[in-house]
Amino acid sequence: MNITFIGMPGAGKSTIGEKIAKDFGYKFIDIDKIIEDDKKIGLQSILNQIGDKEFIKLEEQTVLNLSSVQNSIISPGGSVIYSPKAMNYLKSISTIIYLNISLEEIEKRVSSSKESRGIVGLKDKTLIEVYNKRTPLYKQYADIQIDVTDKGLNTVIQEIRKKLGI
Repeated sequence: MNITFIGMPGAGKSTIGEKIAKDFGYKFIDIDKIIEDDKKIGLQSILNQIGDKEFIKLEEQTVLNLSSVQNSIISPGGSVIYSPKAMNYLKSISTIIYLNISLEEIEKRVSSSKESRGIVGLKDKTLIEVYNKRTPLYKQYADIQIDVTDKGLNTVIQEIRKKLGI
């Protein structure tokens, strides 16, 4: 079994994913980290160089290159939902869990790191516009939704275990 976490930047995909991977004895796969390691620069620099559309293609290809993935927690970037190919592939190999978080909480968590974080869409849209565009897509692809707003890590992990029946 594999699990993929989707959600906005700041929702906790990596933090929760790493903890669950450790708890389950699973491998943790961070798509953003794979991209950064491959390009040898940070996400924001990559976005600045190639733009949003090309970044989405790069993210899609990175996801599609995952092969024979088993017993893994996958944490793609928040923009992965712009690629139906990537999402259909992730859906075929994993349970998709949408970490739903309020806009207010996202603003608190990412406000200091927006420039370095590499958020697709922020060049020509506000954070609320990106949030409003992505939220229906997250819900569309999710097998399970977990509200993480104002919840501690252990509470969220308990909810995930309950929803997965583990």
